Formats: sequence, structure tokens, C-alpha cells
Amino acid sequence: MQDHGGRDEGGAVQGAGPPGALVLEVALKLAGVEVPVRLGGQSWGQLNAARDNAVLVCHYYTGTMRAAGITPDGSPGWWDALIGPGRAVDTQRYFVVCLNSLSNVQAGDPGVVTSGPDTPHPDGGRWGGRFPAWDFADLHAAQLALMRQLELPRWHAVIGPSFGGMQALQWAARAPELAPRVAAIASSPRAGPVLRGVFSPLLRDVAPAGGLEGALRLITLFGLGPDGIETLFRDADFGAYLRGRMGTASLPHILDIGRVVLTHDLEAICPPDVLFAHWRRSGLRLLSVNIHGDGFFPAAEMRAFAAQSVAAGVGHTHLEFDSPHGHLGCIMDTHAFAEPLRALLDSGPRGVAQVGVRSGETHG
Repeated sequence: MQDHGGRDEGGAVQGAGPPGALVLEVALKLAGVEVPVRLGGQSWGQLNAARDNAVLVCHYYTGTMRAAGITPDGSPGWWDALIGPGRAVDTQRYFVVCLNSLSNVQAGDPGVVTSGPDTPHPDGGRWGGRFPAWDFADLHAAQLALMRQLELPRWHAVIGPSFGGMQALQWAARAPELAPRVAAIASSPRAGPVLRGVFSPLLRDVAPAGGLEGALRLITLFGLGPDGIETLFRDADFGAYLRGRMGTASLPHILDIGRVVLTHDLEAICPPDVLFAHWRRSGLRLLSVNIHGDGFFPAAEMRAFAAQSVAAGVGHTHLEFDSPHGHLGCIMDTHAFAEPLRALLDSGPRGVAQVGVRSGETHG
């Protein structure tokens, strides 16, 4: 296991903006360079007296801290169907926090606080290419700093979809004693051949010629797939949709997170047999959910890993479902995994490990 305290150099959480808004300010060493990091967040619900009911929600590739509630444009947060009173992530029971990542893609949104290549450098210019090549360990360190600044003994759970699922799995690998329940939705234990051999090279080729619009077009193709695009845009203007997304997105940040995604590999943190033994000892409960036909994360990648972890005695529940929205079923078809997620959060000390693949057509 890596030392999960080595990169935290203190920090502060400041209230900002509407109720529940916060900004984490922390000095992190990124690739050996000390950077004054500022990351915005949002919270819902209340901490209990023991401060042990906090759930960290990690956002997806192009997502922000606006996971629930009503966003400034009047639309619901991206996981609003899951987060709220009486919902799977019940804000009457849990204190729920979502923190922006480093290099958050929506850096052009004035309400989104992040640090990355497209944000101000202390000298008054932009970081640009000077922004250090951060990795998942650095993002984990920022989230750990948030946990400490909130004076939490641990997270009740760490959960997230896609890139957020990768972050949740990083918590499982780096500090399971601080995240005893982990849910990785539409993710994988490592960046597989689709990301490494197809999406990343295409993004690298498309970005110089197609710019921000080309990058977002490619992300949408992999995210929804042809069927999802046809379903959602049969009678809609796809070009207008892309232009709307371009209003706040940053191409340098798309490329920076795309680089980081390729470094995701739990085996690089710890060999599987050692990792599974640590998970058994810590009593980790793990929920993984994958989507058939996912353009980013083929379900077989996590299915094989789940079978190995269960065989090793880990409390790992795995399920799969069909979605007309491809990978974005992790955002648009949350009813397919709401109850297993609720059960994970409601679970007490770990019982018997189990794995069960469930299939069902969803029509979110």
C-alpha cells in the first residue's frame, strides 16, 4: 500500500457561493512542483455528531461538483436521481460531498473552481504547459486533504461513475481503511485497450485539427455510441448540443484528464494478491456496475476482476445492465443500480462476499 498521507501539505476549506458550496485550498507537490491548488465542491445533507456519515462522490470526465440539486441553468445535477432525501444516497442520512478534479473540463464556467493548465498561474498568466503532469495519487491527496479539513475519521463511502469510478477504485487500492465502501459505476480496474489503443490516439489526432468541437464530438461518440446518439438526437440538433458544451469546456483540460485516465491501473499500486488480502483484512465492501456495449469500459474487464476478487474472499458485488445510452447509462439510467447502491451504503460490517451478474434492458 502507498502512504496515503505523503502528499497532503495542509490546506483549508472555505465556504463560497450558494449553500453547500465550498473551496478546498491546499498546497500539493505535483510532479515535484509545489502548486497552490484550489478545487470547488458542493455538499448536501449534514454531518452527524460522530462525523462518520460522509460520502464522497467523484465526478465523470466532463462532469463537475454539481452532482445533485438544481444547477444554475435550471437543470438537475448529473446524479440528482440518486442523491437527495429518501434516494439511494439519502441526504437525510448522509453528508454528501462532490469535489472538482484537477484540470476540471468545465474550467470556462465561472462557477467551477479548479486548478489546471487553463487556470491562472501565480505570476498572473496561465499555467499552460507549465502545469505539472499530475496523476491519480495527486487527486487522491487532494480528496484526502478535504477529508482531513472536514475533520472526518474516514469516508462512509466513496462512489462515482466513469472517471469517478476510477477515483473510487483508487481509494480502494490506496486507503481502504478510510473508504470501507466503494462503488465504481461504468469503470474498470485499469485503462484497457479501448482507452489506450483507440480513444486516446483518436483524441490526440482529432484535437489539433478539430479543436474543442472535435474533441467533444469524439467523447460523445464513445459516450453514447451510435444507438444513443440516434436515440437522443433523432429530432434534435446535434451541432447545437456540441456548441452548447463548448461554451464552458477547456480543450487543454480535456487532454490533461485524458492523459491521466491512461495511468489508471490498480495492479501498478499493489499486486492483486496483496490487494485482495488487504481488502479482506479491512472489510472493504465493493460494488461494481458495468454496461453492456459501453464504448469506454467493456464489461468483461471488470467482470473478470470481480470474479478474481470474490474468489479471493473480498466482499465484492458485481452487476451489469443494458442501456440505450451506452456508457452514459451510468448517468442517465441510474434506476438500474440505485437499489444495489443503497444497499452498499446501508451495509454494516462486512458479511459474506458475493458476485452476481444481473442483466436487464433499461429504458431511461
